[in-house]
Amino acid sequence: MPPTQAESVIKNIIREIGQECASHGEIVSETLVAFMVKAVVLDPSNGFNIDRTLVKTDVQKLVKLCVTRLLDSKNPSLDTIKMQVYFDMNYTSREDFLEEHHRVLESRLSSVSREITDNRASTREELESLYQKIVSYMLLRSGLGSPTDIKIVRETTAALQSVFPQAELGTFLTLSKMDKECQLKELTTIVTGIRLFNRDCGKGGEGIDDLPAILHEAIPATTQYIDSQLQNTQDQLYHYTAILEKVTKNPLMGKELQQYMIKEALYNMRQYEIFLQIILSDVISCAQEVEMMMKQLAAQLEQLKMTIRSKTAVPTSQVFPIFIALANLWTSFQDETVLISILSNLTTHLEPFLGAHEVLFPEKIMQGLLDDMTVKTDASRIKEHMEYKVHLSDFKKLEWLFPETTENFDKLLIQYRGFCGYTFATTDGLLLPGNPTIGILKHKEKYYTFNTRDAAYSFAENPEKYIDLIKEKAKKHAELIQLLELHQQFETLIPYSQASLRQKITHSVQTDLSHMRRENCSQVYPSKNAGTLSMREDGTQVPRPQIYISGLRGGQSKVSHGVKVNLTRAVDKT
Repeated sequence: MPPTQAESVIKNIIREIGQECASHGEIVSETLVAFMVKAVVLDPSNGFNIDRTLVKTDVQKLVKLCVTRLLDSKNPSLDTIKMQVYFDMNYTSREDFLEEHHRVLESRLSSVSREITDNRASTREELESLYQKIVSYMLLRSGLGSPTDIKIVRETTAALQSVFPQAELGTFLTLSKMDKECQLKELTTIVTGIRLFNRDCGKGGEGIDDLPAILHEAIPATTQYIDSQLQNTQDQLYHYTAILEKVTKNPLMGKELQQYMIKEALYNMRQYEIFLQIILSDVISCAQEVEMMMKQLAAQLEQLKMTIRSKTAVPTSQVFPIFIALANLWTSFQDETVLISILSNLTTHLEPFLGAHEVLFPEKIMQGLLDDMTVKTDASRIKEHMEYKVHLSDFKKLEWLFPETTENFDKLLIQYRGFCGYTFATTDGLLLPGNPTIGILKHKEKYYTFNTRDAAYSFAENPEKYIDLIKEKAKKHAELIQLLELHQQFETLIPYSQASLRQKITHSVQTDLSHMRRENCSQVYPSKNAGTLSMREDGTQVPRPQIYISGLRGGQSKVSHGVKVNLTRAVDKT
């Protein structure tokens, strides 16, 4: 079947499955359905031949199997797959988040910018109207207050008049469209810098939230919440691991426990743990950025005070660059606020995918299974075998890497997310952390770790055998493809539609913005400086409103975890 025809068939199957699920009251995304189609076809127990064209009976069988699995609300495997699809659709790197975030903001500003650059004002009234449009544009671009708040407008107008009097509009109107856009962005940064300086002096800054203080509160709260979630998750998955370890030594016990789906529950918890660790790493990056930015902010404000102190006129060549740097730094604070909020919301939205652990494993059952059992943590398992390393003399043709002899040892990309491939392949899917200090096996330019030296030796005797065993196990549990990062081994099988990165980020950013929308947005560009500026070290005294956004800590508890945040983003009044 030609690729385009095959794709059309798959799309029709996906649509039919979605409609069938909807008729049962379950709304599922196309991406989730596509993943489930792949999962069902890959599972050898379902009897599909991926090299053969699907006939009508195959399609009917495929639809039925997929719908059954998608409606199985008590299966941890489905929850894990849903979690993976959600994370894949809503997470990307901080650089990509911010790039797309700024793109969204620019698109929202485009109509406001056009109203100014296409303007042909000539009468006094038209010029006054144009000047007010420029003030509104600056507020929307800087994110420092609403253009409908009269006090904020007056303060911004006063700052603009000190660097760009209304009398200069005639010259502005003679510029090309591109030059007008550049000047608008340049003036915005300068006016933003002036307002931030006035705020620091205590004589202005109407509508400007204290982002450094907000972040100083939000980052530790978010970190603490994720740490707490990680601790609870690890406690639970260590229990599951201990039970499954006991099962490997007692097959009869395994049959008795089959109904509880402990293995599937372990995969669910391990995947949640991995996602939390990814998010936590990004939050820590935010914390490091903010710490550095706070020092820069203090230095720039002090430099401005020293430059302006006791002077009635200051050359613009001295102060404009500092105003611009101050505005750009504030944009970075806004960016970090957006990131923290997105990461917090992402953490919160992962929780529903933990499945029915309490329903499947009531406390009494768990305690009964754990009687006379030692529950080990990942750290204790690694410590247990630290001294038992691979002897290089036992392997003449294989390459082993050790921390004391390998550069960037901790940067190596380990297969199976660092879990022991041998243990997973030779048990009923038991996931134990590999111990890199035992020795990392390099095989065909890939790296493998093991939980014991015996496991390392056994795997090394025939790596391909165990690699194939792992692949076959993953076919039966499709959530393992992402959990163990096996995408390369399956990417040529069963093509299915995936949203593009841009769509993913836009969805995430816009979803986040819809929770925190105000009548303004932010983005600052570097600019030039010219002319002279007359000013004093004071500003407009105005009261400032407070903006409250809840949910930064994630979690649903009896105690409120709201943190004050002003994202000042949306241009349109919604």
